[in-house]
Amino acid sequence: MAGARFCGSCGLVLEAPAQPAGQVPPTQPPPYQSAALPQGGAFNFDADGRGQGRGYTWEIKHPGAFALAVIHLQPEQTIAAEAGAMVSMSANVDLHAEMKGGVFGALKRAVGGESAFVSTFTARGGPGEVTLAPGSPGDISGIEMQNQVFMVQSSSYLAGDTSLTVETKFGGAKSFFGGEGLFVLQVAGSGLLLVSSFGAIHRKVLRPGEQYVIDTGHLVAWEGQMQYNLRKASKSGFFRSMLSGEGMVAEFNGPGEILIQTRNLAAFAGMLKPFFPSQSGGGISFGN
Repeated sequence: MAGARFCGSCGLVLEAPAQPAGQVPPTQPPPYQSAALPQGGAFNFDADGRGQGRGYTWEIKHPGAFALAVIHLQPEQTIAAEAGAMVSMSANVDLHAEMKGGVFGALKRAVGGESAFVSTFTARGGPGEVTLAPGSPGDISGIEMQNQVFMVQSSSYLAGDTSLTVETKFGGAKSFFGGEGLFVLQVAGSGLLLVSSFGAIHRKVLRPGEQYVIDTGHLVAWEGQMQYNLRKASKSGFFRSMLSGEGMVAEFNGPGEILIQTRNLAAFAGMLKPFFPSQSGGGISFGN
């Protein structure tokens, strides 16, 4: 992109053009760079929070707790997003919802806690704009996938290039007991992947043979080849795990990289529960 300090595809630092003698270079605002997202590892985060894809450009505005993804589409170009993620769009953008993967694919998505439908946005007759955001407060990060496979928590997938393959995969009993549902998303291919988080995203890179334990409510995404097991948080027994306030955790084995969200939506909801009126006898009633 014109004036960019980084290549939107590979992240290469571009050399600034030489300034004529005596001319003061224009002041540019520093690019958005989250301290929680260092460069390197399998997840290729765009350093300045903006980039260019196949027939569109994208930018993350208001990064932090209330981030917004802005997609600028060229005529007849399309971006895919999770159903319900749209905030606004140009009048000439055509919204189309379809059952991804047919009836069986839609059934798997519904059982996995996702919407049975996937939304696609196409600019008709000219360029158009689409803005996207998750339902809960948190950040949005753009990942440039390069023929890779990632496992993504269903609530963390926001949008992606239409060339990406997004499939709902059976996670087995380990995912069920971990509170993550029976299914997770497998995202494969090359192109833009937008993920959201409740809180900020922390990256953890494991060396070969290294083991690392993460609360299942804090998982966002991990490399598809990584092995993990679900177990109690405390090795001393289930009762001690409950006393610690922790339930099940995922124990990953390296090598590989994991994305961790700094807040747990289920824990936050549990903290707010005492402040809501009871819907049964003895509580506060607001009428029918």
